[in-house]
Amino acid sequence: MTLTRYGASREAVAELLAGEPRYRTDQVFDALWTQRIDLDAVTTLPRALHQRLTEALPCALTEIVAQTARDGLTTKWLWRAAGGAQIETVLMRYRTRATVCVSSQAGCAMGCTFCATGQAGFERHLDAGEITEQVLRAQHASEQRVSNVVFMGMGEPLANVDAVWESVERLHGDLGLSARHITVSTVGIVPGMRRLADLPLPVTLAVSLHAPDDELRNELVPVNRRYPIADVIDAARAYADRKGRRVTFEYAVIDHVNDQLTRADQLAALLTRFPGGAHVNLIPLNRTAGYAGHGSQALRITTFADRLARRGVNATVRRNRGVDIDAACGQLRARETARLDG
Repeated sequence: MTLTRYGASREAVAELLAGEPRYRTDQVFDALWTQRIDLDAVTTLPRALHQRLTEALPCALTEIVAQTARDGLTTKWLWRAAGGAQIETVLMRYRTRATVCVSSQAGCAMGCTFCATGQAGFERHLDAGEITEQVLRAQHASEQRVSNVVFMGMGEPLANVDAVWESVERLHGDLGLSARHITVSTVGIVPGMRRLADLPLPVTLAVSLHAPDDELRNELVPVNRRYPIADVIDAARAYADRKGRRVTFEYAVIDHVNDQLTRADQLAALLTRFPGGAHVNLIPLNRTAGYAGHGSQALRITTFADRLARRGVNATVRRNRGVDIDAACGQLRARETARLDG
C-alpha cells in the first residue's frame, strides 16, 4: 500500500525515520497534525531528510482549482485523486473558527433526485488518508483554526463507513478535534447508523430526511425503498439513546413539494418526544441542473419552522453559503472537469 502524507500513521512515519533520532518522528507528526502546517513549510529538518520525507509521503490529492465565493469566506477546492477520481471540499470561515465539509466518495450511488452529486453517479470510495487530507489542506488556507468537520460533501459516508471511521479517529486523536465537533451525515443507511451507535466516539449524527412520509421520500431519496422512514427513525432513536446526543434531521425545503404545513405536522409527529430532543435543519433547496424544483420562499420556510416549533420540535433555517460557486448543500459535482480537461 502506498503511503500518503495524511494517511501514514505515527508508526509508519517512525519506520520511515528508522536510523534517525527518535525525536524526529514527534517533530514531523507535530508539524503535520498539531501545528497543522504543510510538510513543505517545515524548516526544522535537515535538507536531505526533508527531501526524503517529501518524496516518501506525497499528498494524495492534487489541486485542480480553488474558488472563493463573493462572501470572501467560503472556498471550494476541486481535487484529483488516484485513478483520476475528482472530489470537492468546502471551507467555511467564521470570525474565530472554520468548518470543513469533506467528501467521503467520488460521486454518490444514492441517487437523490435534487442533489448534483447523486445526479452524477458513483465512481469510488475514498480512503481515510484522502478524507483527512481534505481537512489539513483546507486548514493550510485558513487563518482561522479548523474546529469543525462535517461529512456532508460528495458521497454517502455510511456507505464507506470503515474509511470514514478511520478518518474520524485520526481527526479526533491526531488533529485534536472534539468528537462533538465532527458531524457524520447520512441519507438513512440503517445498518451504518446502527454500527455508528456501537463505535466509541459520540460524533454528531445528521440524517437527511427531506420528507415526512414514505411516498414522497421514495421519490426524493430512492434508498428509502430499502430503508423506509420508520426504520431510519428507529435507528436514529437508538443512536440518540446510546450516545446521549441530539440527532439533527436535514430537510431540503422544496417549493410546493415538501413545504406544506401538513408536511410540517407529519414531521413533528415523527420527531416529538425524541431522545435528547430532535433538531430540524431546514435548508432552502439549491438549484441543480438535473432537477426542476426550486427552493421555497423565505416566508414559507419560516412558517414551516414556526409550525414545527409550535408542535415541540426545534427547527432552524440554514444560511446557505457558496451558492455562487456551487459549493452549497447538494451542489457538489466536480463540475469543472469539462472546462479544465476539454
